[in-house]
Amino acid sequence: MTKFDGAMEWDGELTVTRFDRETGTWFVIRLDSTRLGPAAGGTRALQYPHMDDAIVDAGRLAGAMTLKMAVSNLPMGGGKSVIALPAPRKDIDAATWRRILKLHAENLNKLHGNYWTGPDVNTNSADMDTLNDTTKFVFGRSAERGGAGSSAFTTALGVFEAIKAATVRRGLGTLAGKKVLVQGLGAVGGSLATLAAEAGAELLVADPDPARLEHAVALGHQVVDLDDVLSTACDIFAPCAMGGVITSTTAAQLQCSVVAGAANNVLADDEAGGILKDRGVLYAPDFVANAGGAIHLVGREVLGWTESEVYKRTLQIGDTLDQVFAIAETEDVTTDVAARTLADRRASEAAVTAS
Repeated sequence: MTKFDGAMEWDGELTVTRFDRETGTWFVIRLDSTRLGPAAGGTRALQYPHMDDAIVDAGRLAGAMTLKMAVSNLPMGGGKSVIALPAPRKDIDAATWRRILKLHAENLNKLHGNYWTGPDVNTNSADMDTLNDTTKFVFGRSAERGGAGSSAFTTALGVFEAIKAATVRRGLGTLAGKKVLVQGLGAVGGSLATLAAEAGAELLVADPDPARLEHAVALGHQVVDLDDVLSTACDIFAPCAMGGVITSTTAAQLQCSVVAGAANNVLADDEAGGILKDRGVLYAPDFVANAGGAIHLVGREVLGWTESEVYKRTLQIGDTLDQVFAIAETEDVTTDVAARTLADRRASEAAVTAS
């Protein structure tokens, strides 16, 4: 079996690829499920070692979106867009980027509303506005263009509620005085660090951007070297950068009691969750913890919810996690398996109601 064969061994509904010779860019869109409604998921723009890696990443992320929508009781399915760039995003000039976004919008139109996209890694509300010049199948436009704007704070708020729920469940009480290590100080991680600090937590932070670290130090946070993140002792580890952080090897080495963050697909392999369980490290499944962004975008732009309704629904992420933890204990399974069980139950209930 070739690497490409492995990448295409996927039981989702649809894979679409396109190559633009002028810019050297590959486009991948994967629809994992439209069982509950049109698939939805953000557009990620990155360099990948090989096209196969982009295809696999899109599939994993699309699957996570299916689970996220179902467990959050949102009437959408799961999908994902990956734009495999020929160079780092910062090195791509404005004209080339506009062409890339226009082609991506054309790809969306060819799916005739079966897939909607929004911001993700290296894309933002301004990019969604640009896509909206060509397609209507886009979330997260700026408020000036009639969209809900950035979902970063709502995502951070949901992760914060997840951390609080997991911390209580683990027997640690409140966040006051607890060491919280936030990996990644982007729009979501930075907001999460602020919320945790306001709750009295002691912040440890890691990020490759010197300017972000300088700001964190000015706020009194302690900087952790990127190479030391997974070996640094803390109470709560909050991965808010790229996924695949916890492998079966690193799961055995983590020095924390709780893992809850905004990154997608935190667990790199099936064994990692079991190792965390056996070691007593409570993991808040990422597709539950980081669902605030989906709640924000789908709630505001599809369901017509007010800001206060979105806020209320985001706070319920903690309640959803309590149900996940209860299933995990009752059935003696990992919290990841328990969260998938709850997502399947909610999806089945929604399908019955819709029929």
